[in-house]
Amino acid sequence: MKLGNVLHALERFAPLPLQEGYDHAGLQIGLPEAEVSGALLCLDVTESIVDEALSKGCNLIVSHHPLLFHGLHRISGEDMVQRVVAKAIKHDLAIISMHTNLDAAQGGVNWKIAEKLGLSDCRPLGKEQEVEGVRGSEGLLGRFAEPIAADDFVELVQRVFKVECVMTNELLRRPIETVALCGGAGSFLLPTALAAGADAFLTGEMHYHEYFGHEQEIQLCVIGHYQSEQYTSELLQEILQKSCPELRTVVTEEDTNPILYFHQH
Repeated sequence: MKLGNVLHALERFAPLPLQEGYDHAGLQIGLPEAEVSGALLCLDVTESIVDEALSKGCNLIVSHHPLLFHGLHRISGEDMVQRVVAKAIKHDLAIISMHTNLDAAQGGVNWKIAEKLGLSDCRPLGKEQEVEGVRGSEGLLGRFAEPIAADDFVELVQRVFKVECVMTNELLRRPIETVALCGGAGSFLLPTALAAGADAFLTGEMHYHEYFGHEQEIQLCVIGHYQSEQYTSELLQEILQKSCPELRTVVTEEDTNPILYFHQH
């Protein structure tokens, strides 16, 4: 299995033109003609992820967040990105990232979140486009088959995403049926969720002032950037097992969330 074939399979599912203008998804390090021994699937590319890939005999890392997000003017090992780039090249380790194109693609990150929550009748939310026969949208709107109470919704989210805390506004005093969602930093979609009449809005990050003024209007539910996208590795594995069944894929065992929650006992 050549690297170019893996790249083509991923881009067929989530074409690169679906990515946001600021993004840098796609092949980051590696030569398309190289043979792939195995692919390690993860959210972020860190030094520990590179070590894990090497220890598991994988010469490809497929991440959600791009390692090379900003331009590099030198590679001298003075920060994590430079060290990872140097180590990857030294060990002939390729890196592919599928970021906002995978968020947007139908069946992508947001659809995986909806699937985990048990939402049905899902439809695009926010800006939509179609590239190479693949539809994409900024977020998603889905519904529960049976409306649930606000506290039950928050508990469901906490259980499904295994989060230590959920940031919410005042609990709704009406049932929740329709849920708008956007993995990662999705607060920009809150006005769109309100306009769509959603009962709840789930995302990874929101600013403090955005919580004001929506009491009994919409249930806000914010669970952390990493936590909201944690099932992306599982999604990548499903895509590759279907399109490249001969490729060995390994989901990372590393938790790369840089945010720690300190509990004083």
